[in-house]
Amino acid sequence: MSIKYTKDHEWITVEGDIATVGISDYAQEQLGDVVFVEVPDMGRELDKGDELAVIESVKAASEVYAPIKGEVVAVNEDLEDSPSLVNEDAQSAGWFAKIKIEDSSELDELMDEAAYKEYTEGLS
Repeated sequence: MSIKYTKDHEWITVEGDIATVGISDYAQEQLGDVVFVEVPDMGRELDKGDELAVIESVKAASEVYAPIKGEVVAVNEDLEDSPSLVNEDAQSAGWFAKIKIEDSSELDELMDEAAYKEYTEGLS
């Protein structure tokens, strides 16, 4: 399963027509200890770039944006009780939502792992 990234530090993996979305390990390191996560409502229709979730850490509050257009078909309810999952396992157990993909061509606009690594190295 390949992983893609946005310049806003979201990651996305795809299985069939369902995309799982979270934030990158780089992003959680920048945020520090995550203390609260607000996930989207089930069934919510998102356009690419819409606010998908809100994260609050000891340092700041931050938005997570939808990397693609689609409908929210699952949310990670574990984050309500354990927002620290984002710090512990940002790119697996710390996922935010699953989105039914409306336009798979939007995935072509995202970075692969090598491009994202190069992008984040340029930020330091």
